[in-house]
Amino acid sequence: MPIKKSLTTCSILSVLLLAWTSASAEVNSVFISSTLDPNAIIITEVDIIFIYDEEIAATLPATKSDWYSSKRQFTQAAGERMDIVNVFIPQGFDSEMASLPERRGEALKVVVYAYHDDSKAPPRDISDMSDALIQIDPFGIRLSERP
Repeated sequence: MPIKKSLTTCSILSVLLLAWTSASAEVNSVFISSTLDPNAIIITEVDIIFIYDEEIAATLPATKSDWYSSKRQFTQAAGERMDIVNVFIPQGFDSEMASLPERRGEALKVVVYAYHDDSKAPPRDISDMSDALIQIDPFGIRLSERP
């Protein structure tokens, strides 16, 4: 009896683990807006990263500063295991809806780095947002679900 119960428990845990590891991001659209002074001559770079591989997700740079200093090497090493949507936003203006990769539904994780953010800011996870809104303000970036 204990062996049968143990096997059932293992089966349930295996199914849950498989469901968890194969879960994909829900990001369908990303809109970026800047509330900074439109008279300032500043452009903010925003990187939206779609990750298709667990190893890449686990080795993402820990901060904005790390990302922008190692971006070229990291993207070369990742190859087809990730896509980057790179957007430049003039201050005080809204962008068009960011053009997302066709295979976005296959992404395991979607994160955002913004150059305007604090140098120690970690990547912002938007994987669970269907329609993400990235707002750039004097204090960094804010993320929310678009209404």
